Amino acid sequence: MKAAIFHEVGKPMTIEPIEVEPPKEGEVLVHYRAGGVCHSDHHAIAGLFPVPTPIIMGHEGAGVVEEVGPGVTSVKPGDHVVTVWRYSCGSCELCLSNRPAICGEGIRMRADGTLSDGTTRFSINGQKVHHFLGVSTFSSHSVMSEKSVLKIREDMSLEKAAVVSCAVITGVGAVVNGAKVGPGESVAIFGAGGVGLNAVQGAALIGAEPIIAVDLMQNKLDMAKKFGATHTVNSSDEDAVEAIRALTDGKGAHYAFEFIGVPEVMSTAFKSLRTGGTAVIVGIADVKSQVSIQPTSLVTEEKRLIGSLYGSSNPRLFVPRLIDLYMAGKLNLDDLLTKEWPIEQINEAYDALLNGEVARSVVVHE
Repeated sequence: MKAAIFHEVGKPMTIEPIEVEPPKEGEVLVHYRAGGVCHSDHHAIAGLFPVPTPIIMGHEGAGVVEEVGPGVTSVKPGDHVVTVWRYSCGSCELCLSNRPAICGEGIRMRADGTLSDGTTRFSINGQKVHHFLGVSTFSSHSVMSEKSVLKIREDMSLEKAAVVSCAVITGVGAVVNGAKVGPGESVAIFGAGGVGLNAVQGAALIGAEPIIAVDLMQNKLDMAKKFGATHTVNSSDEDAVEAIRALTDGKGAHYAFEFIGVPEVMSTAFKSLRTGGTAVIVGIADVKSQVSIQPTSLVTEEKRLIGSLYGSSNPRLFVPRLIDLYMAGKLNLDDLLTKEWPIEQINEAYDALLNGEVARSVVVHE
């Protein structure tokens, strides 16, 4: 078994053989087939938010269950599964309020790099190796709680299922569940990367109008048109706020979404709103950063600024629906999944992501 190990900020991940303990009570062993190359992992690798090291990164993924521990009832060996990368206990106030993505136990696991019992199942020559978000998809094999996997239909491509587990649910969900955009309402989407493109197609699914994609890279804006953008704004050569107002009868957007994680862009998204509009922050910023907004607008114009994690969704309900939409030809994953990389080229995969060369890509395991 081998995995991509992150040891130190500023250093590339290394491919190393690992030992994986068998699953314990309530746990499963998954043989991953694909792990998504996501900006969120890079934020940790770049030191924008701390994680314990050494650690096996990766949270977006899909594979096949190989073994189950005692008491497991939701899956069996041979089942195709995707990751549920934000563990939820199922019994706290937030879980019972249908907000599993912000369960306190999941937050604790992210910070500690452990499973739900506070221990790990990975090691290298006797040294403990941490888990990322309880799933660690940059390993060929991983042990996790059964609460961290979701069985999916077997006629779905595992590579495409992997991107549904984060990029698709996060982008579509932010529009549909987080903001609850209605038909005919105007939407501005800042950042036409893998998640932003899914916000574009989420807006198209529910009939938003216009759908305005904003980015610095023209190739990403051209891609956004394939996913349903009615207009594009290249903010490298025009003022995004002025352009959005011009496209919305001078009023501004009903909803603006930020998918980049840059505080200045978050402020711009807020400025692009009309009276009564809502800005939704999805991008992960440096934990030390601050956002500047004009607070009077919050009161006198009743504008709103909200966040959305994991598409503000219950993944156990929403992921199967998204997969069904793809299988019915109503969700575009074929253009979304730009490239597949062998795990040995994971660092090159991240270079391609940061350079804007791909919409979404995955690393594949043997």
